[in-house]
Amino acid sequence: MDLSLTELLKTILIGVVEGLTEWLPISSTGHMILVDEFVKLDVSKQFMDMFLVVIQLGAILAVVVLNFEKLNPFSSWKSRLQKQNTIKLWYKVIIACIPAAVIGLPLNHWMEEHLMTTPVVASMLILYGILFIVVENYNRYRIPHARDVDHLDYKTALLIGMFQVLSLVPGTSRSGATILGGIILGTSRQVAAEFTFYLAIPVMFGASLLKLVKFGFDYTMSEIVILAVGMVTAFIVSIISIQFLLHYIKKNDFTAFGWYRIVLGIIVFIYLFLIGDPILN
Repeated sequence: MDLSLTELLKTILIGVVEGLTEWLPISSTGHMILVDEFVKLDVSKQFMDMFLVVIQLGAILAVVVLNFEKLNPFSSWKSRLQKQNTIKLWYKVIIACIPAAVIGLPLNHWMEEHLMTTPVVASMLILYGILFIVVENYNRYRIPHARDVDHLDYKTALLIGMFQVLSLVPGTSRSGATILGGIILGTSRQVAAEFTFYLAIPVMFGASLLKLVKFGFDYTMSEIVILAVGMVTAFIVSIISIQFLLHYIKKNDFTAFGWYRIVLGIIVFIYLFLIGDPILN
């Protein structure tokens, strides 16, 4: 395959969508499936399935770069207490990953085979959009018990990890499920979002590594360029997306994202009806 300008532009568009939707609670997988309905790269299905997961490495790198000092337990700038808190933070992240490893890995293949469909994505967009609105209304007069990641206890971290398993269903949103879980469990929006970012590092890195190993390492030059361009684009856009979200939630809640999900889900159902999707007709 000769890599044309059109294919590069498609790759950049997919990278932009990944960078925007991976960290906002609106489902990156769901948006990727929807984008694939209209923007199709000239690659094999096996490569595309791998690409849509491995492109997340660029998004992960954005979290690492933005939070390197906070995540580095060996920083010479930190006091002994700060280093201990950083190590404890990693313990919490590891504990929160246990449900995904124990429950998520065995179910992942079945979920991809049976639920990776546009109607499922649209349904989850609407369902979790409603949940965001309901939870934010419920949470309006509550005082969070964890206003800093250092104050997040191990039990709450594990329970947030349980919420993360819900994101196995396409359209749910990994960040959406864990942020909702954090808020329900009594963390501030800031803590819920920050912990979601940190939790993504081992989870998404592991998922990407598994896809790479499963696909193999025999790439054409065009495929290497597509992977590189997609990851770099996702990295740049993720930097902007993460900073936007953290700034946004200082003064706002997640209700707007809930309404966005509902409207998008309805639009998708209308589109499926108009094109004669057999599930809806």
